[in-house]
Parts: sequence; structure tokens; C-alpha cells
Amino acid sequence: MAEHHRARIEFDPRFTVADVPERLFGSFVEHLGRCVYTGIYEPGHATANADGLRQDVLDLISELGPTMVRYPGGNFVSGYRWEDGTGPKEDRPRRLDLAWGTTETNQFGLSEFMKFCRTVGVEPNMAVNLGTRGLQEALDLLEYANHPGGTYWSDLRRSHGDEEPYGIKLWCLGNEMDGPWQIGQKTAHEYGRTADQVARSMRYIDPTLDLVACGSSSRGMPEFGAWEAEVLTQSYESVDYISAHAYYQPREGDFASFMASAQDMELFIDGVTATADAVGAKLKSDKKINISFDEWNVWYQNAPTGERDEPWAVAPRQLEDVYSAMDAVVFGSLMITLLRRCDRVTAACLAQLVNVIAPIMTEPDGPAWRQTTFFPFAEASKFGRGKVLRVNADSPSFDTKAYGTVDALHSVAVANEDGTYTVFAVNRDLEHPLTLEVDLGSLGGLADVTCSTLTDADPNAKNTLEDQTRVAPVANGDITVKDGVAHVELPAMSWNTIRIA
Repeated sequence: MAEHHRARIEFDPRFTVADVPERLFGSFVEHLGRCVYTGIYEPGHATANADGLRQDVLDLISELGPTMVRYPGGNFVSGYRWEDGTGPKEDRPRRLDLAWGTTETNQFGLSEFMKFCRTVGVEPNMAVNLGTRGLQEALDLLEYANHPGGTYWSDLRRSHGDEEPYGIKLWCLGNEMDGPWQIGQKTAHEYGRTADQVARSMRYIDPTLDLVACGSSSRGMPEFGAWEAEVLTQSYESVDYISAHAYYQPREGDFASFMASAQDMELFIDGVTATADAVGAKLKSDKKINISFDEWNVWYQNAPTGERDEPWAVAPRQLEDVYSAMDAVVFGSLMITLLRRCDRVTAACLAQLVNVIAPIMTEPDGPAWRQTTFFPFAEASKFGRGKVLRVNADSPSFDTKAYGTVDALHSVAVANEDGTYTVFAVNRDLEHPLTLEVDLGSLGGLADVTCSTLTDADPNAKNTLEDQTRVAPVANGDITVKDGVAHVELPAMSWNTIRIA
């Protein structure tokens, strides 16, 4: 039997990090693989509503609980003509998508996306093409989307059946513009100047917009840090956010380092924050630039991309990772990191929502089901609302090749709006169970403690079409409360949601 280790946390509702931002629980829909077609949109499906949206998928999205969805990319946006997805569907052109080597039918576009957002109750986050297009096209899109009427583009929207403006407030100024894979890749100086021009001009139409400048595509890029510094030097007073993107996977069988992936994410956030603040200090500005972590997930980037029936296929199977119990625990640890840093990460997007490295999977003309990663996001979105508290933690540690010695316990505490408290806790140790002591002394006599736990004896256990419920959280009965301290048994490699009422 594996040796039990012990950890302890304490927190006080008087000492907070920040209010949890509504936008922290965002997701992402890109025209990639089957995310849109046979994912959220399949007019011929037995559950499809009048707008062609799959009701079985909508139900799962509502359960998942995203608050905001970024659209339409991603790499896709850098070659996208937004007008292609407007107006009568029979008149919409088919285009080659150079980003993913497919054919885009444009049967799902801006109007369909806005109907989707209204149906599931999420905020739209719109990206503009700064790869093959630029300032004028961004302004045209904004006028089409947000201006009430009386102009060419706004009246065109009204003629397409959308009388009221969309009111989109959050906009991404391009995508990963430093990447050599990006259509229209730019240098930091070129992009920073473009972002500043586009941002300032968009604000002439609507000064209340929230605008996201592209950060470096990952912390591993050669220009990371220098890119952020140059882009923000050009655009600091014109934008509100700098973006961050990060994906994690096991490398060369090093599962201990994979379990500690959040170490990298925390360093990433701290580095971007420090760079942004340094630029602000140099410019003598009292403004703070926050982070939009608008792509994050576990992604097996070295795996085969999926089915490719033919060159330039329509909505082939691409990037359909099937996630394991271990992946879900690492995913939960990344979610904890976003909560711990929510004083500066005030928007974030899980990439993506359906089928493509996603928490929800579907089959064409078939069922939809929850991947293992569905559960940490759903529980964080449901119970992670309120104020993040400062946590003092004492944890055993384990060794990793990538990050050195790290704590086995990764946790965050949230004071919920209804007077209850939630602790999200991951035991990152693959071998040793962990007895977690939660000090309840500052909580005014609250002592009703419950816990749900996601783990599996097989770290590689997955939910599949054939076995859709193999992995799911279960009630954790190994809890005792004595002398103002809750003792919760956390299995090795586990995600745990501890509720205190």
C-alpha cells in the first residue's frame, strides 16, 4: 500500500487576491476540424434546433458553464474574409482555408455565431484578421456588428435579418502574429504598430471596447518577452490586454513533469505581467495591462492530426485528442493556476469547445459526450465564483526533470457569493495519496465539508464513444472534521473539489 503524505492549508476570508473575473471561464470555437460542422452546428442532426445547432451539444455546453467564447480563430482568422459568412447561405462562397488545409463552406458565420452565443448565454469574443487583411476590414466588421443602422455595413446586417446590433465588446487584434505558421506573420514592430492603429481606429466607432493585443505564441518562442515589450511599447495606451497561449503534453514519458505543467504556466503569467508592467513604468503610465490567456489546454501536438479523407476536405477529423484521467488532473491544475493569478489574468479561453482538443465530443448523426477534462472546468465554473483567497500551504514535494522539486499539492480557495467556500485541490504526486488538512478556524463555524474526486487506478482511462462514462468525479467519503480542521483524503493523481458550508 502506498505511503500517505500529509499537507495543510489555511485561508482567511479577509485576505483576498481578487474577484474572480466573469471572463475567466471562456472557451474557443475555431473553424478547425469538426468544432463547428458536426460539432456545434449540424442542421440534419436529430436534435438540431431551427438554427441548425445541436441541442445535445448545447445542453452539454450549458452544463460545462463557459461564460465567453472566442471566434473564429485561431490560425483560421488570419486568412478569413468575415463577409463570406454573412447573408443568404446559398450565396456564400466556398474558400480554401490555408491554415488547416481544408475547404470552408461558410455555412456558419457571424450571424450563426451570435445566435449560438445568445442561445447558450455566453459573451462573444471576436477576432479580426490582421494577417491577409487589416485596418479597413476591421472597421467594416465592427460597423457591421455593432453600429445600430443608417450606414452601409450596419444596414447590410439589418438586411441580413439581424435588426439589432450585436454589441460585441471584446475583440482580439489578430492571432499569434509572431508564428512562422501564421498567414501574414509580422515582426513585433510591424504588428505593434498595426495593433495600435487598429485599436485607436476601432475606438473611434466605440470607445468602450476591450481590445486584446497578440502576445508571443508561447513561452518557448525565441522572441518571448522581447515581443511583448515591443508590441506594448507601440500600443500600450490603445489596448487593454496582452494575450498568452500555452499547451501541455507529456514528453518522452516524463509524466512527473507533465503533472507539474502548471509550474510553467505560472512562470509564463508572471513573466508577461512583469514585462507589461515594465513597459508601463517606462512610459510613465498608471494604466495596467492585463492578460487574456485566450488559448490553454492539454494538447498532444505530436499525435496524428486525424482523418484526412482528401486534400481540402470539408470539416475532416483534426486534432481530436481523447483525454485520459491524468490529462484531466493536469487540466484541473492549469485551471487552478488561472484562478490563483486572476488579479492579472482577467480573461481566458479553453481551446477548444467541441471535438478539437475539446471537453465535448460528438459523432455526426450520433451522440455527444463528456471528455475527462469536462469535469474540472465545469466544477470550477460552477463553484469558482466569488473572491479568490490567499492560501498558506504546507505540502510534501516530489522531483521533476523539467521543474525541479515541486509541491505535490496544488490548490486555490474561493469565497463563494452565497457564503460558502470552495477549495480546488490537485494531488500532483503520481504515487502517494495525500491527507489534506483544511483549517476551518477563520470560517465562522462552518464545518459541513464535502468533496468530489476525479481519479482512476488507470491513469490512461478515457471516455470514448464506446464507453462514454468511464471517468467521472465521485463523492469522496474519506472526510473527517475534528477540532476545527477537516481531513480530506486525496488519492494520488487526483482533482478534488472541496465544498465548505
